[in-house]
Amino acid sequence: METIIIVIFVIGYLGIALEHPIRVNKTATALVTGVLCWTLYALGGTDIHIIGHQLQEHLGEISAILFFLMGAMTIVELVDAYQGFRVITDRINTQNPKKLLWLICSVTFVLSAILDNLTTSIVMVSLVRKLVPDKSMRLFFCGMIVIAANAGGAWSPIGDVTTTMLWIGGQITAGNIIQSLLLPSIVCMVVPLLVLQFTLKGTLGEQAPEAAKKSSEQRVRGSTTMLVLGVGGLISVPIFKTVTHLPPYLGMLLALGVLWVVSELINPDMDESEKKNFSAAHALTRIDVPSVLFFLGILLAVGALQSMNILSSFAGWLDTALGDTRLIVSLIGVLSAIVDNVPLVAASMGMYSLDTYPADGLIWEYLAYCAGTGGSLLIIGSAAGVAVMGMEKIDFIWYLKRLTLLALLGYAAGAITYLLLQG
Repeated sequence: METIIIVIFVIGYLGIALEHPIRVNKTATALVTGVLCWTLYALGGTDIHIIGHQLQEHLGEISAILFFLMGAMTIVELVDAYQGFRVITDRINTQNPKKLLWLICSVTFVLSAILDNLTTSIVMVSLVRKLVPDKSMRLFFCGMIVIAANAGGAWSPIGDVTTTMLWIGGQITAGNIIQSLLLPSIVCMVVPLLVLQFTLKGTLGEQAPEAAKKSSEQRVRGSTTMLVLGVGGLISVPIFKTVTHLPPYLGMLLALGVLWVVSELINPDMDESEKKNFSAAHALTRIDVPSVLFFLGILLAVGALQSMNILSSFAGWLDTALGDTRLIVSLIGVLSAIVDNVPLVAASMGMYSLDTYPADGLIWEYLAYCAGTGGSLLIIGSAAGVAVMGMEKIDFIWYLKRLTLLALLGYAAGAITYLLLQG
């Protein structure tokens, strides 16, 4: 039965990786894979009560991640509904391409650590559309947004879903991951920017009159308040966990609750039909539910393999074959450009025990960096990349020719920086 479950998991993994060619949404594949793995495990198991208990334990861990993500997504959508991000983006107005690129990437890097790399990429690409009319120049900006967003998300416990998974799972702590990965992540972004400083040629292009008028559009009342509360709520989650020692999702739900109350009171004179679009209830309808269900499916599948001790056996084989966990994690980072980094990190968490590799160990910090930034090597290697690819119709081959090498240089430079800092 174990062999059949492994085969189903591999087929499901391939289905997720080949989502676009086979035209089957990865969420559907992940859900089917996760349920089938547990079903076959139950049918082939000797004690259904033990299996049921294992499933409950894994479901508790998975739910903590899902509630955390749903809370964070809703907060971001609520701030966006109030045009809170315009408070930041409207202040960017330079016409120098190289200076603007540094500015855009720096803002992306910081925002992705506070929000998440996917949302930040969407916000920044929307901004770049207004600031960079020239299509060929805009593609370089969008590619660097992907690299900067993934680098910015890697060092923050709330910036990338894989880092969040490691934080909630107890493999890393918030303060330590920030301290350990901030410099390597900066290097990962700066190295490609330095190369483009000498190779980037062209102009931003001329704005159409209509585009220039958009910046003067009336802003929604309360945008600054919602931005401050939203960002403050997100930043306070690690502090909440440190002070109370309660699970992070409780801090995230508390922040959402506070923002929800404020959103109900902030515009008392607004018409009810109009106010509906600025409510938390409406924001909940806009969150990426398929992604939440994808995490549920893939984490269920990985949980089944972990309960059967398949992942720990595979980890032992890797250690014997390659001998160095740093090399293994580096390869995981490169592989995350081809295969979704969520199942890769979930599998790694199941492969290596906290008893053997304690919290804040090199393997967990380095995994957070590699899985977070390795997806930048290909445009399809991260959620941020896929979103930007869809928004700007970036060709896979164009990105491969013009930005993959830059992303690889940044990835390698950041990895070397981290390993040197660790001695």
